Amino acid sequence: MNTFAPVARSSVATAVFEQILAQILDGSLDPGSVLPSERALTTELGVTRQVIREALQRLDQLGLVEIRHGGSTRVRDYRDAAGLDLLPRLFRRADGSLDAEVVRSVMEMRQAVGADAAALCALRLADTAGLRRAVAAAAGRGHELESVFWDLVVEGSQNICYRLSLNALRQAYAPAAALVAEVLTGELGAVERYEEVIAAIEARDPERARAAAAVLLSIGTAAITAFLEGP
Repeated sequence: MNTFAPVARSSVATAVFEQILAQILDGSLDPGSVLPSERALTTELGVTRQVIREALQRLDQLGLVEIRHGGSTRVRDYRDAAGLDLLPRLFRRADGSLDAEVVRSVMEMRQAVGADAAALCALRLADTAGLRRAVAAAAGRGHELESVFWDLVVEGSQNICYRLSLNALRQAYAPAAALVAEVLTGELGAVERYEEVIAAIEARDPERARAAAAVLLSIGTAAITAFLEGP
C-alpha cells in the first residue's frame, strides 16, 4: 500500500500536489487505482481537508485524477487524459535524469510542427524580412535562432495550435536548455539551411518549405538522439 509523508506548512497544497503527482508519474499509483479518502489523506499528510481538495483539483485539471463528488477519487492514465502542459513534468525523471523517450518525442514533435508551420508560412506569410533579419542578426550566435526564427515561422503560420505547442515544447526542455543548445550546435550553425527555408517561403512553395524545414530540424533531432544513445 502507498504511504504519504507529512508535509511542511508552507505551500502545503503544492507540496501535497507534488507528492501525489510524483507517485502517479512514476507508476506507484497505477491508472484506475483509488486514492485514500479526503479524511484519510488529511490524517496521513497532516494537512486540512481544504488543502487536500485544492491539491486534488490541480491534479484533476491536469487530467491525472477523476474526482467523483460524493465518491472516490480515481487515478487516470495521463497518456489518455493529460495535455501538453504535463510535458515539463515528464522531461526529467524523479532522480533528475532525462527521460530519453520523452526527449526524443519532444524533438520529433518540434521537427513536425516546424515543418508544417513553414509550409503554412509559404501560403500565409506576406513578408519574410523578419526571418532574414533573424538569420543575419544571429550570425555567430546561432543559439538565438532557435527562439527567434521559429517564433517568427510559427507566428507566420497563423496557427494558434502550433503556437501553443511550441510554447509547451520549450517549457518541457527549459530545465535542460543549456544542454539542448549545446547538442543543437550543428543545427543552429547551419545558416544556409535557414536561408533555404526562407527562400521556399518566399517562392510560395509550401511543400518545398516543409521539406527544407524538416531537413534543418532533423539535424537537431539526430544530434539529440545520438547524445541520448551515448557512445
